[in-house]
Amino acid sequence: MDAAGSPLRPVCGLLGIFVAATTASLAGRMGALALADLRGALGFGFDAASWLGTAHAAAELIAMPFAAWFAITVSVRRFVLWAIGLSGLAALALPLARSLELMLALRALQGLAGGALIPLLMMAALKFLPPRVKLYGLALYSLTATFASTIAVWLVGVWTDGFADWRLVYWQCVPPLALAAALAGWGLPREPARAARWRQCNWPGLACGAAALGLLAVALDQAVRLDTIHSRLVVFCAYAGLVLLAAYLVTEWRHPDPFLRLRMLSRRNLGLGFTIFFCMLTLVLCASLLPLGYLARVWGYRAQQSAPVGLIIALAQLVLAPAVAALLYRRRVDARLVFSLGLALIACACWLSARLDSSWVWQQFAWVQLLHAAGQPMAVVSMLFLATSVVQPSEGPYVTGTINTLRALGTLLGGTVIGQALVVRERWHADALLDRLGRVQGALPDTDGVAALAGPIREQAFVLATADAYRAAGLLALLLIPLVLSLHRQAPPDSSQRQHG
Repeated sequence: MDAAGSPLRPVCGLLGIFVAATTASLAGRMGALALADLRGALGFGFDAASWLGTAHAAAELIAMPFAAWFAITVSVRRFVLWAIGLSGLAALALPLARSLELMLALRALQGLAGGALIPLLMMAALKFLPPRVKLYGLALYSLTATFASTIAVWLVGVWTDGFADWRLVYWQCVPPLALAAALAGWGLPREPARAARWRQCNWPGLACGAAALGLLAVALDQAVRLDTIHSRLVVFCAYAGLVLLAAYLVTEWRHPDPFLRLRMLSRRNLGLGFTIFFCMLTLVLCASLLPLGYLARVWGYRAQQSAPVGLIIALAQLVLAPAVAALLYRRRVDARLVFSLGLALIACACWLSARLDSSWVWQQFAWVQLLHAAGQPMAVVSMLFLATSVVQPSEGPYVTGTINTLRALGTLLGGTVIGQALVVRERWHADALLDRLGRVQGALPDTDGVAALAGPIREQAFVLATADAYRAAGLLALLLIPLVLSLHRQAPPDSSQRQHG
């Protein structure tokens, strides 16, 4: 607060970090969605250009567990402004680059800055906001996971289809980053650097952790394209990443000033809550990846045509996330029940989506997307409330590093699982359809007949595979509900009675 005790300055500072973190999330998602337009403009091959997304994802994941420690060491205000500056520099330079190597470096720089900004939003909410409004700050954080990924589809459509200029996908990040810098520069308190902390840093852990997360990001992001276990690169990165990750966790457990305080996970609401959140990220991805993939594959939709599917969820989050936060402040409301209801709505949406066929267009997805839009903030905001209620303010940096590392890793793993499941189930359904047709006398009279049926069979197999993915996601959402109900109930932040799990 300022000298007068007004919360205006910390709120403005938090809004600055929110704008920067949301812009960073948009940059990552939009870069992936606009990759086809970039390849066409610059003449990059599909395989080579796929590494642009991997470079961003790996750098983002590397930054997340360490961002809070470095922010405390150099001061939150200084660290945020540096990260915003690096992100803006990368956004300005990316459309001007013409070599793949330079673009890879810039995308990695953009991912590194974004991975530093996103955890600081939660840390700032826990550190600077009073208890009576802290949950609204956490609701802002939840928007970076749900709002940014869904509105990115519409924005990409505006720039690539409406304006026909892929460069605007990157340049559109500059104005909000400038606004974020102004808000954060004015609102965040000026704190001195803590130079003594450099001597206490877990440098071996930093080296092992950064290498491990980078290797795991490469393995997960390239797994579907390189056919997972049949790729030596994917297998090597996966095994090497797991070994280095184990070494990193050992150093963190023993170090007196770790980046992540692993012992905190023994608290039920943290350990079990974060496990539920890790699994729930796959459900969040299903609401965007599956309908967009279906519409693009079956109907050839571009981003602008698919935009309503994402906008339904994105715009609803702006209202529902703070509404759920307000609901959880009521003393009689049990956050576990709100969380469970959110998962039930997501499960319902997935099971309704599993009824899709090749005649569905975006209008058929509208109602199920509304269920996702209602369920996601109920689940995510409730999870944040239940987890952070057992955390002291001084422990905030350790929590932010842990949950954001899980968020980035879970998003990569969820995308890989969904992509690989679609590939496997599509092959299975295609073989089953061909087998059924082969048993029908005269169904395949000659080679020309087989060729004519190949396209419809592949399309129908993909539709059936998408329906299977929805059913699996719906089942996962239902299986998480008993785990949610086993969490400890927590009183609102302004209540005098608080439990610690």
